[in-house]
Amino acid sequence: MIFTALLSAMLNIIPAPVDYTVGQGVCAEEKVTVQNYGSAFKRAAAKLEDFQKKEAYRLTIDGRGIKIEALTKEGVFRARTTLEQLKACSGELPCCVIFDYPRFRHRGLMLDESRSFKGVEFIKKQIDAMALLKLNVLHLHLDDSAGWRIESEAYPNLTGMTAWRHGWDYFAWERGGYKFAAPGEPGAAGGFYSKAELKDIVAYASERYITVIPEIEMPGHSMEVGYAYPGVLCVHPNGKVHRGAWDLCPGSEATFTLLEAVLDEVMDIFPSKFIHIGGDEATMKTWRECINCQKRMEQEGYTDVKQLQGYLVRRIEAFVRSRGRRVIGWDEILETGVPKDAVIQSWRGISGGIKASQAGHDVVMSPSTHCYFNYYQDLIRKEPAACGELVSLRFAYGYEPVTDDMAAGRILGVQANLWCEYIPTPSHAEYMLYPRLFALAETAWTPAEEKEYFGFRKRARSLLDVFRSRGYNTFDMDTESDLARSGKQRFPSK
Repeated sequence: MIFTALLSAMLNIIPAPVDYTVGQGVCAEEKVTVQNYGSAFKRAAAKLEDFQKKEAYRLTIDGRGIKIEALTKEGVFRARTTLEQLKACSGELPCCVIFDYPRFRHRGLMLDESRSFKGVEFIKKQIDAMALLKLNVLHLHLDDSAGWRIESEAYPNLTGMTAWRHGWDYFAWERGGYKFAAPGEPGAAGGFYSKAELKDIVAYASERYITVIPEIEMPGHSMEVGYAYPGVLCVHPNGKVHRGAWDLCPGSEATFTLLEAVLDEVMDIFPSKFIHIGGDEATMKTWRECINCQKRMEQEGYTDVKQLQGYLVRRIEAFVRSRGRRVIGWDEILETGVPKDAVIQSWRGISGGIKASQAGHDVVMSPSTHCYFNYYQDLIRKEPAACGELVSLRFAYGYEPVTDDMAAGRILGVQANLWCEYIPTPSHAEYMLYPRLFALAETAWTPAEEKEYFGFRKRARSLLDVFRSRGYNTFDMDTESDLARSGKQRFPSK
């Protein structure tokens, strides 16, 4: 009975507010008044960190109407999204008083547009969902071996030769021998974003207080760049170019000329403080015999080709910093030396985040164990093809980004990633995101001690209906298996 009473007293929104009191009755007059913040709110907000103050709000709903107090327009916006969710999920506005602010400054979602190009309307639709969930960072993975998705005037072949391919989905392209196509060629699949389209996305996101961080992958995952511009590829001792190589050549000055020109174009489009430079899964195979890489190693006094990764990352980091920005990269960049100003995104579990924070780096946590939403969310036999372990809604919700051995204050936040090798369509992407993104949003906003799964699940089920009514394709929580409901990250043995 006590548990049932607690559930009934919960506000039907995600993420759960920091502090709230539920009153009696509902609001009959839905007129919203934004007032100068009162002394009680100002005193409470004064105790918060600066990033929390920007988004903090006090929302009072009673029989006479609705009052919003906030220090900034962003705080007012967060209050209005709370109102929108309350109304959409409950059909009415219950009388209550809410004092709310975020736990983390970085609350993100990464969308992989290289493996599966989905277009402007899809991106904007997910931005709308992010805003409703109080997420504030959209990370766009704009290039990878499967296709270059951002217009470049300096290097037009990047889109002209690699934005389209033979193979509607990633694995069809792989089976066909990784063949690219010319625009308009029969059977060509893909596309890219013009600079105007990306600026439009940035503006649309900014209106919803969401920052768009672009990712330009380097030095691995770069087969398409070498296909379009072979001068960035390694060279055999016999003078032949390593065609089809996965990695860019850190020994070639052409590599840096291209990367710096492209990054200048990227920074002209995206005003974000952070520029993501990838840095993961470089094979380094061609570097061992490349005449230019060997020359670079000799010049720098290197004894291991892994040191070339550090050379490239540090050189690009210095370039980005010279433009007044900061780089963020996957946790591999930590292994070969990078300035402390660089932000580390920990994806190979949590160890990268621990090491990075202890070394003085700011960190974004997105471990594949909990935050990769391209992984299965239920039993293999009942789900579309995916990869990785079982990351059920309950398992995703159970993730705690901060551990005792992390340096205090270094964890900027948490981010979900949606890699799209197995996800060729917008509807499939939404199926993988919702409701798991609800769990990520609550982890990113709500204090850890206020989280409770069964109450969350009840709210998630209600919000899922709202998402469906707005045209999102979602996972069906009602048919979730017992294994997924248990929150265990495993599949039954075959």
